[in-house]
Amino acid sequence: MAMQQLSTQATASEISNVLLRDGGVIVHPNQDQALIDRVSEELARPFEEQGAAFKNDFNGYNTLRLGAILSLSRTSVDLIAHPLVLDVADHVLKRHCETYRIGSSTAIKILPGEAAQELHRDDDLYPIRIPGVEFQISAMWALDDFTLENGATQVIPGSQDLREISTVKPSDIERAIMPKGSILFYLGSTIHGGGANLSDTSRSGLITTYSLGWLRQEENQYLAVPRQIADGFPDHVRRLMGYQSHGPYLGVYPDDPDGNWFDA
Repeated sequence: MAMQQLSTQATASEISNVLLRDGGVIVHPNQDQALIDRVSEELARPFEEQGAAFKNDFNGYNTLRLGAILSLSRTSVDLIAHPLVLDVADHVLKRHCETYRIGSSTAIKILPGEAAQELHRDDDLYPIRIPGVEFQISAMWALDDFTLENGATQVIPGSQDLREISTVKPSDIERAIMPKGSILFYLGSTIHGGGANLSDTSRSGLITTYSLGWLRQEENQYLAVPRQIADGFPDHVRRLMGYQSHGPYLGVYPDDPDGNWFDA
């Protein structure tokens, strides 16, 4: 099954329908390339100073990674809270929750010589599954052109059917080949992995997961992003980070305007 690529004219509903049907979809938004470049510039020094900290068998030894992106790049908020991304998240996730939150946000730079990453599902961190419920979606922004040679993400369309990863054949794998500024959406249940970089240049992407509001976040935004930075973001971004309750009873606190503070 080839992965569908949609233009800027596609609506969030159309994108979500393809995402739920195929497990992944590429969208080419009319994104300001200067904004993409600013995000890359803001992440350049953190990549140099911190990017090697996550090297291991799973993440690779020729790949640099950064977490807590909102603490490192102010401009990244325009991608992480992009209206199209949130509209798609609304369509997919709000079928099963009242609010959703950033699960994690990670910048990834695959360097020349890196091997293909182990295929995996992002939502395997949760110990249960609920039939018909997607726990999260991911939005990968291409900060560089993603090519077959430089490590474009491997995606197995249709693998949200929960097939065993061990049954995946090379012919099942599609590559997320897309120009800078595009978005790869995929479900938490979709099998995927970073591609091998056989080129002589690096490729970078910014991937953010959005998870159901009643789930524990993969990355603790309250500790990963200092409060003084979080307080500088607009209200809808702070809420996306998790500074909100889920409905009137879950995660409430005394000053929460949406909560129902009570003594048990």
